[in-house]
Amino acid sequence: MDQALLEKVFSTKDFKEWGNMLITELSVHLKNTTQGHNPKTINWNTPEKEFAFWKDFLENGKEQDFFEEVLKRTTHTHHPNYVGHQVAATAPLTALTAMVSAILNNGMAVYEMGMAPSAIEQVVTDKICHKIGYDEHSGGFLTSGGTLANLTALLSARKAKVVHDVWNQGHNGPLGIMVSEEAHYCVDRAAKIMGLGTKGIIKIPSDNNYSMDVTQLESYFNNAKSEGIEIFAIVGSAPSTATGSYDKLHTIAKFAKVKNIWFHVDGAHGGAAIYSKKYKSILEGIKEADSVVIDGHKMMLMPTITTALLFKNKRHAQHTFSQKADYLLDENENDWFNSGKKTFECTKSMMSLHWYLLFKLYGEALFDAFVTRQYDLAQEFARMLQEHNDFELAVRPMSNIVCFRYVGDQLEPGQLNDLNIKIRQTLLEDGAFYLVQTKLKGVHYLRTSLMNPFTTRVHLSQLLEKIKHVALLAIS
Repeated sequence: MDQALLEKVFSTKDFKEWGNMLITELSVHLKNTTQGHNPKTINWNTPEKEFAFWKDFLENGKEQDFFEEVLKRTTHTHHPNYVGHQVAATAPLTALTAMVSAILNNGMAVYEMGMAPSAIEQVVTDKICHKIGYDEHSGGFLTSGGTLANLTALLSARKAKVVHDVWNQGHNGPLGIMVSEEAHYCVDRAAKIMGLGTKGIIKIPSDNNYSMDVTQLESYFNNAKSEGIEIFAIVGSAPSTATGSYDKLHTIAKFAKVKNIWFHVDGAHGGAAIYSKKYKSILEGIKEADSVVIDGHKMMLMPTITTALLFKNKRHAQHTFSQKADYLLDENENDWFNSGKKTFECTKSMMSLHWYLLFKLYGEALFDAFVTRQYDLAQEFARMLQEHNDFELAVRPMSNIVCFRYVGDQLEPGQLNDLNIKIRQTLLEDGAFYLVQTKLKGVHYLRTSLMNPFTTRVHLSQLLEKIKHVALLAIS
């Protein structure tokens, strides 16, 4: 055994030197990106070329260049021209909480492997439950992402509403959930993991605003029932991923109560609007939900990946997974401090530190300011698009997601789809801006998520001019 090598790996001197170097490098990166000094948001490279670079770097690259190369070869979410996927431009101090979690490496499956973060997590989830409007019987926990949180919520729903013990005895009949056709694909994935199959995912059509058409709930429920499917849950999107449109949660809540089914809200992206004095009304009815998901790494300025799963009745948080590893857990079913009983994953990061530090330093006012600013900016961007004859808005935004397309020069529908696909690819390779794309009812749209607190009307105006320039070159 090479003890000298192990001692080198754990050298505090090397750690301090590398740490100081990295903090300096990241500080420069943040300054240059947030102020828009860096000319590009992404330095696009093909997967094959990127793989070849890193394969060679492992053997031939200089170790001191590692972090610099990573910065060059990743998407800069702090750049004002970043209007792409739904991940936050993280509050810089949360990089430090992430580092503390990485160094201490307390896995949190049981209390003694994470005393501080377990207690901190309870404080955080209690605060969020209160903000939703839940009473003292509520509770929740943090988990690794919205996909896992939504799956866990639906497992809780099945356990609470289906009389047969599916968890221990398996299925004895077809089960189903109701969800908008515009809901995030992770709901489909969760349902199929649970064995519901395609037939058990009752997709409700969307209305003209791409929200769930609640006028069709009764007919779809009755059709499923006539086919022998037992509906045990309905999922409201807050908002849907493609367009950022919120479902009518208060109406869905009433329907769920009448039918005695579980009401779950996927608020991974927009659940944070509970903190916005201006926009919280779009979440009317959320306090009636049996469970709610809210991502910290989307509209709450935290690093990936951290998600809160909240329950109106905290008993459901404890009883979803009824298997027991005796060497880990004691007999007390109400022990909030043993994370492994409640979460799908056993080991998880000390993610509660991110939430707690932001609450401690800045309070709820931070989330009010950020959500409100970004939603306001989306409204302004929509007005800008409507003032241009060359652009078409897909739907009036309800959040910070805006879908639009270039429609100049009287092209045919198929040609317009091809043109907007080409525009997006050209912008990706150019790298000055980063935005994404989506397809709605067969129509191809450019899609922006306004995630950056430094993006302004000026940047969005420059984006539209860039798109027009690219489009004209493509047409000519």
